[in-house]
Amino acid sequence: MRVTTTYKLSLTQRPRRLRRTESIRQLVRETRLTPDCFVYPLFVCDGEGLRREVSSMPGVYQLSVDQAVREAEAARADGITAVILFGLPSSKDEVGSLAADPEAPVQETVRALKRAVPDLVVMTDVCLCEYTSHGHCGIVDGEEILNDATVAHLAQAALSHAAAGADIVAPSDMMDGRVGAIRRTLDEGGYEGVSIMSYAAKYCSGFYGPFREAADSTPQFGDRRTHQMDPANVEEALREVETDIAEGADIVMVKPALPYLDVLAKVKERFGRPTAAYHVSGEYAMIKAAAARGWIDESRVMMETLTSIRRAGADIIITYYARDAARML
Repeated sequence: MRVTTTYKLSLTQRPRRLRRTESIRQLVRETRLTPDCFVYPLFVCDGEGLRREVSSMPGVYQLSVDQAVREAEAARADGITAVILFGLPSSKDEVGSLAADPEAPVQETVRALKRAVPDLVVMTDVCLCEYTSHGHCGIVDGEEILNDATVAHLAQAALSHAAAGADIVAPSDMMDGRVGAIRRTLDEGGYEGVSIMSYAAKYCSGFYGPFREAADSTPQFGDRRTHQMDPANVEEALREVETDIAEGADIVMVKPALPYLDVLAKVKERFGRPTAAYHVSGEYAMIKAAAARGWIDESRVMMETLTSIRRAGADIIITYYARDAARML
Protein backbone atom coordinates (compact mmCIF):
# COMPACT_ATOMS: atom_id res chain seq x y z
CA MET A 1 0.00 0.00 0.00
CA ARG A 2 1.31 3.43 -0.95
CA VAL A 3 1.18 5.99 1.84
CA THR A 4 1.09 9.69 0.96
CA THR A 5 1.04 12.69 3.21
CA THR A 6 1.18 16.41 2.72
CA TYR A 7 2.33 17.01 6.28
CA LYS A 8 5.95 18.17 6.67
CA LEU A 9 7.76 18.75 9.92
CA SER A 10 9.96 21.80 10.09
CA LEU A 11 13.16 20.39 11.58
CA THR A 12 16.64 21.87 11.62
CA GLN A 13 18.18 18.61 12.85
CA ARG A 14 17.33 15.34 11.16
CA PRO A 15 19.75 12.69 12.54
CA ARG A 16 18.38 10.14 10.11
CA ARG A 17 20.10 11.97 7.22
CA LEU A 18 23.39 10.44 8.36
CA ARG A 19 21.91 6.94 8.55
CA ARG A 20 20.45 6.92 5.06
CA THR A 21 22.99 4.66 3.34
CA GLU A 22 25.72 2.27 4.44
CA SER A 23 28.38 4.51 2.90
CA ILE A 24 27.17 7.51 4.90
CA ARG A 25 26.95 5.43 8.08
CA GLN A 26 30.55 4.30 7.58
CA LEU A 27 31.68 7.87 6.96
CA VAL A 28 30.39 9.14 10.32
CA ARG A 29 31.00 6.00 12.37
CA GLU A 30 32.48 6.90 15.77
CA THR A 31 33.93 3.54 16.79
CA ARG A 32 35.98 1.58 14.28
CA LEU A 33 37.15 -2.00 14.49
CA THR A 34 40.29 -3.03 12.64
CA PRO A 35 42.00 -6.44 12.55
CA ASP A 36 45.13 -5.03 14.18
CA CYS A 37 43.28 -4.36 17.44
CA PHE A 38 42.62 -8.09 17.94
CA VAL A 39 44.81 -10.59 19.79
CA TYR A 40 44.20 -14.24 18.94
CA PRO A 41 44.54 -16.78 21.79
CA LEU A 42 46.24 -20.11 21.05
CA PHE A 43 46.40 -23.16 23.32
CA VAL A 44 49.63 -25.04 22.69
CA CYS A 45 50.67 -28.54 23.70
CA ASP A 46 53.38 -31.13 23.10
CA GLY A 47 53.28 -33.48 20.15
CA GLU A 48 53.02 -33.13 16.40
CA GLY A 49 50.07 -32.76 14.07
CA LEU A 50 47.64 -32.34 16.98
CA ARG A 51 44.51 -30.25 16.59
CA ARG A 52 41.95 -31.12 19.30
CA GLU A 53 38.74 -29.09 19.33
CA VAL A 54 37.57 -27.80 22.72
CA SER A 55 34.05 -29.17 23.15
CA SER A 56 32.68 -26.09 24.92
CA MET A 57 34.34 -23.67 22.47
CA PRO A 58 33.52 -24.64 18.87
CA GLY A 59 36.26 -23.46 16.53
CA VAL A 60 38.92 -23.35 19.27
CA TYR A 61 41.63 -26.03 19.39
CA GLN A 62 44.48 -27.34 21.47
CA LEU A 63 47.40 -27.26 19.04
CA SER A 64 50.82 -28.85 18.83
CA VAL A 65 53.64 -26.46 17.99
CA ASP A 66 53.54 -27.15 14.24
CA GLN A 67 49.77 -26.64 14.14
CA ALA A 68 50.03 -23.45 16.22
CA VAL A 69 52.46 -22.08 13.64
CA ARG A 70 50.03 -22.92 10.82
CA GLU A 71 47.17 -21.26 12.70
CA ALA A 72 49.25 -18.16 13.41
CA GLU A 73 50.32 -17.90 9.78
CA ALA A 74 46.67 -18.07 8.69
CA ALA A 75 45.70 -15.47 11.28
CA ARG A 76 48.47 -13.17 10.06
CA ALA A 77 47.15 -13.55 6.51
CA ASP A 78 43.74 -12.45 7.84
CA GLY A 79 45.32 -9.26 9.19
CA ILE A 80 45.83 -10.34 12.81
CA THR A 81 49.07 -8.89 14.16
CA ALA A 82 49.27 -10.52 17.62
CA VAL A 83 48.66 -13.83 19.36
CA ILE A 84 48.73 -14.83 23.02
CA LEU A 85 49.89 -18.30 24.02
CA PHE A 86 48.59 -20.59 26.77
CA GLY A 87 50.49 -23.77 27.53
CA LEU A 88 49.39 -27.34 28.22
CA PRO A 89 52.43 -29.14 29.65
CA SER A 90 53.08 -32.85 29.35
CA SER A 91 53.07 -33.22 33.14
CA LYS A 92 52.15 -31.20 36.22
CA ASP A 93 53.35 -30.96 39.79
CA GLU A 94 52.53 -29.08 42.99
CA VAL A 95 54.62 -26.02 42.11
CA GLY A 96 54.11 -25.85 38.35
CA SER A 97 57.76 -26.51 37.54
CA LEU A 98 57.28 -26.71 33.77
CA ALA A 99 56.03 -23.11 33.60
CA ALA A 100 59.65 -21.95 33.37
CA ASP A 101 60.99 -24.91 31.38
CA PRO A 102 62.68 -23.63 28.19
CA GLU A 103 61.48 -26.76 26.35
CA ALA A 104 57.82 -26.44 27.41
CA PRO A 105 55.15 -25.89 24.74
CA VAL A 106 54.85 -22.11 25.15
CA GLN A 107 58.59 -21.51 24.91
CA GLU A 108 58.90 -23.88 21.95
CA THR A 109 56.00 -22.17 20.19
CA VAL A 110 57.46 -18.70 20.77
CA ARG A 111 60.68 -19.73 19.05
CA ALA A 112 58.83 -21.41 16.20
CA LEU A 113 56.58 -18.39 15.63
CA LYS A 114 59.50 -15.99 15.64
CA ARG A 115 61.13 -18.08 12.90
CA ALA A 116 57.98 -18.52 10.81
CA VAL A 117 56.16 -15.19 11.28
CA PRO A 118 58.81 -12.66 12.37
CA ASP A 119 56.50 -9.64 12.30
CA LEU A 120 53.86 -11.26 14.51
CA VAL A 121 53.60 -9.87 18.05
CA VAL A 122 53.91 -12.86 20.37
CA MET A 123 52.39 -12.51 23.83
CA THR A 124 52.52 -15.17 26.52
CA ASP A 125 50.21 -15.77 29.44
CA VAL A 126 52.19 -15.99 32.68
CA CYS A 127 50.39 -18.05 35.31
CA LEU A 128 50.81 -21.36 37.08
CA CYS A 129 47.24 -22.70 36.84
CA GLU A 130 47.93 -24.69 33.66
CA TYR A 131 51.06 -26.20 35.23
CA THR A 132 50.03 -27.12 38.80
CA SER A 133 48.55 -30.49 39.65
CA HIS A 134 45.94 -28.77 41.85
CA GLY A 135 44.94 -26.24 39.18
CA HIS A 136 45.49 -23.12 41.26
CA CYS A 137 47.31 -20.01 40.06
CA GLY A 138 50.07 -20.33 42.64
CA ILE A 139 51.94 -22.43 45.12
CA VAL A 140 49.72 -23.69 47.91
CA ASP A 141 50.20 -24.50 51.57
CA GLY A 142 47.22 -26.64 52.49
CA GLU A 143 44.46 -24.65 50.81
CA GLU A 144 46.16 -21.25 51.07
CA ILE A 145 47.74 -19.76 47.96
CA LEU A 146 51.14 -18.32 48.90
CA ASN A 147 51.62 -14.91 47.35
CA ASP A 148 55.35 -14.23 47.55
CA ALA A 149 56.54 -17.74 46.75
CA THR A 150 54.24 -17.73 43.73
CA VAL A 151 55.58 -14.38 42.52
CA ALA A 152 59.14 -15.74 42.51
CA HIS A 153 58.07 -18.63 40.24
CA LEU A 154 56.08 -16.34 37.96
CA ALA A 155 59.09 -14.08 37.45
CA GLN A 156 61.17 -17.05 36.33
CA ALA A 157 58.43 -18.20 33.96
CA ALA A 158 58.27 -14.71 32.42
CA LEU A 159 62.04 -14.70 32.07
CA SER A 160 61.94 -18.01 30.19
CA HIS A 161 59.31 -16.60 27.81
CA ALA A 162 61.44 -13.52 27.17
CA ALA A 163 64.50 -15.68 26.56
CA ALA A 164 62.51 -17.66 23.96
CA GLY A 165 61.68 -14.42 22.14
CA ALA A 166 58.31 -13.24 23.50
CA ASP A 167 57.52 -9.61 22.78
CA ILE A 168 55.05 -9.19 25.65
CA VAL A 169 54.53 -11.23 28.83
CA ALA A 170 51.10 -11.13 30.43
CA PRO A 171 50.82 -12.10 34.11
CA SER A 172 47.26 -13.26 34.77
CA ASP A 173 47.57 -14.65 38.29
CA MET A 174 46.54 -11.55 40.32
CA MET A 175 49.23 -12.05 42.97
CA ASP A 176 50.30 -8.86 44.72
CA GLY A 177 53.59 -7.42 43.49
CA ARG A 178 54.08 -9.71 40.53
CA VAL A 179 54.40 -6.95 37.93
CA GLY A 180 57.23 -5.30 39.82
CA ALA A 181 59.00 -8.62 40.37
CA ILE A 182 58.69 -9.57 36.69
CA ARG A 183 59.92 -6.14 35.58
CA ARG A 184 63.01 -6.38 37.79
CA THR A 185 63.73 -9.96 36.67
CA LEU A 186 63.42 -9.08 33.00
CA ASP A 187 65.61 -5.99 33.34
CA GLU A 188 68.28 -7.84 35.29
CA GLY A 189 68.22 -10.58 32.65
CA GLY A 190 68.82 -8.09 29.83
CA TYR A 191 65.24 -8.04 28.55
CA GLU A 192 64.43 -4.38 29.15
CA GLY A 193 62.64 -4.26 25.79
CA VAL A 194 60.09 -6.95 26.66
CA SER A 195 56.75 -5.38 27.60
CA ILE A 196 54.36 -6.39 30.36
CA MET A 197 50.63 -6.57 29.73
CA SER A 198 49.11 -6.97 33.16
CA TYR A 199 45.79 -8.62 33.82
CA ALA A 200 45.33 -5.69 36.17
CA ALA A 201 41.59 -5.94 36.90
CA LYS A 202 40.80 -9.63 36.62
CA TYR A 203 37.52 -10.54 38.26
CA CYS A 204 36.53 -13.82 39.89
CA SER A 205 34.02 -14.58 37.17
CA GLY A 206 31.68 -17.37 36.22
CA PHE A 207 32.52 -16.77 32.56
CA TYR A 208 35.82 -18.69 32.64
CA GLY A 209 34.43 -22.23 32.54
CA PRO A 210 35.17 -23.16 28.91
CA PHE A 211 38.71 -21.78 29.20
CA ARG A 212 39.39 -24.18 32.04
CA GLU A 213 38.54 -27.04 29.74
CA ALA A 214 40.75 -25.62 27.00
CA ALA A 215 43.71 -25.02 29.33
CA ASP A 216 43.04 -28.00 31.66
CA SER A 217 43.22 -25.61 34.62
CA THR A 218 40.15 -26.31 36.76
CA PRO A 219 40.99 -25.99 40.49
CA GLN A 220 40.89 -29.33 42.29
CA PHE A 221 39.63 -27.66 45.47
CA GLY A 222 38.36 -24.28 46.59
CA ASP A 223 38.16 -21.32 44.24
CA ARG A 224 40.06 -18.17 43.26
CA ARG A 225 38.22 -15.59 45.32
CA THR A 226 41.24 -14.77 47.49
CA HIS A 227 43.20 -13.33 44.56
CA GLN A 228 40.79 -12.56 41.71
CA MET A 229 38.60 -9.51 42.21
CA ASP A 230 35.12 -9.31 43.69
CA PRO A 231 32.70 -8.60 40.80
CA ALA A 232 31.00 -5.89 42.88
CA ASN A 233 34.08 -3.63 43.07
CA VAL A 234 35.10 -0.80 40.75
CA GLU A 235 37.27 1.49 42.89
CA GLU A 236 39.38 -1.52 43.82
CA ALA A 237 39.95 -2.17 40.12
CA LEU A 238 41.25 1.36 39.68
CA ARG A 239 43.63 0.86 42.59
CA GLU A 240 44.84 -2.43 41.10
CA VAL A 241 45.49 -0.75 37.74
CA GLU A 242 47.29 2.17 39.38
CA THR A 243 49.50 -0.22 41.35
CA ASP A 244 50.43 -2.26 38.27
CA ILE A 245 51.30 0.87 36.29
CA ALA A 246 53.50 2.04 39.16
CA GLU A 247 55.24 -1.38 39.15
CA GLY A 248 56.00 -1.18 35.44
CA ALA A 249 53.02 -2.46 33.44
CA ASP A 250 53.06 -1.17 29.86
CA ILE A 251 49.53 -2.34 29.03
CA VAL A 252 46.70 -2.94 31.51
CA MET A 253 43.77 -5.30 31.04
CA VAL A 254 40.21 -5.71 32.25
CA LYS A 255 38.86 -9.28 32.26
CA PRO A 256 36.15 -10.33 31.44
CA ALA A 257 34.98 -7.72 28.98
CA LEU A 258 31.19 -7.54 28.63
CA PRO A 259 30.09 -7.64 32.30
CA TYR A 260 32.77 -5.04 33.11
CA LEU A 261 32.46 -2.47 30.31
CA ASP A 262 31.90 0.20 32.97
CA VAL A 263 35.21 -0.74 34.58
CA LEU A 264 36.95 -0.72 31.21
CA ALA A 265 35.64 2.76 30.44
CA LYS A 266 36.77 4.11 33.81
CA VAL A 267 40.23 2.55 33.50
CA LYS A 268 40.76 4.09 30.08
CA GLU A 269 39.42 7.48 31.17
CA ARG A 270 41.38 7.59 34.43
CA PHE A 271 44.78 6.40 33.22
CA GLY A 272 44.84 6.87 29.44
CA ARG A 273 47.24 3.95 29.06
CA PRO A 274 47.13 1.26 26.38
CA THR A 275 44.20 -0.80 27.61
CA ALA A 276 43.20 -4.36 26.76
CA ALA A 277 40.00 -6.28 27.38
CA TYR A 278 39.60 -10.04 27.24
CA HIS A 279 36.44 -11.27 25.52
CA VAL A 280 36.54 -14.48 27.51
CA SER A 281 35.59 -18.08 26.80
CA GLY A 282 32.15 -17.96 28.40
CA GLU A 283 31.19 -14.88 26.41
CA TYR A 284 32.34 -16.58 23.22
CA ALA A 285 30.62 -19.86 24.08
CA MET A 286 27.28 -18.16 24.79
CA ILE A 287 27.23 -16.59 21.33
CA LYS A 288 28.19 -19.91 19.75
CA ALA A 289 25.51 -21.82 21.66
CA ALA A 290 22.74 -19.35 20.89
CA ALA A 291 23.75 -19.20 17.22
CA ALA A 292 23.78 -23.00 16.98
CA ARG A 293 20.13 -22.98 18.08
CA GLY A 294 19.20 -20.34 15.55
CA TRP A 295 18.33 -17.80 18.23
CA ILE A 296 20.73 -15.09 17.04
CA ASP A 297 22.70 -14.06 13.97
CA GLU A 298 26.22 -15.07 15.03
CA SER A 299 28.16 -12.70 12.76
CA ARG A 300 26.02 -9.73 13.65
CA VAL A 301 26.18 -10.38 17.40
CA MET A 302 29.93 -11.02 17.19
CA MET A 303 30.58 -7.66 15.57
CA GLU A 304 28.18 -5.83 17.87
CA THR A 305 29.91 -7.37 20.89
CA LEU A 306 33.42 -6.50 19.74
CA THR A 307 32.33 -2.98 18.83
CA SER A 308 30.91 -2.49 22.32
CA ILE A 309 34.24 -3.49 23.86
CA ARG A 310 36.10 -1.11 21.57
CA ARG A 311 33.60 1.67 22.24
CA ALA A 312 34.04 1.29 26.00
CA GLY A 313 37.74 2.05 25.66
CA ALA A 314 39.69 -1.05 24.67
CA ASP A 315 42.67 -0.43 22.43
CA ILE A 316 43.33 -4.17 22.34
CA ILE A 317 40.71 -6.94 22.30
CA ILE A 318 41.73 -10.50 23.09
CA THR A 319 39.09 -12.66 21.44
CA TYR A 320 38.58 -16.16 20.06
CA TYR A 321 36.64 -14.47 17.28
CA ALA A 322 39.75 -12.61 16.06
CA ARG A 323 40.04 -14.42 12.73
CA ASP A 324 36.31 -14.42 12.00
CA ALA A 325 36.02 -10.73 12.77
CA ALA A 326 39.15 -9.85 10.79
CA ARG A 327 37.81 -11.64 7.72
CA MET A 328 34.51 -9.76 7.98
CA LEU A 329 36.35 -6.45 8.24
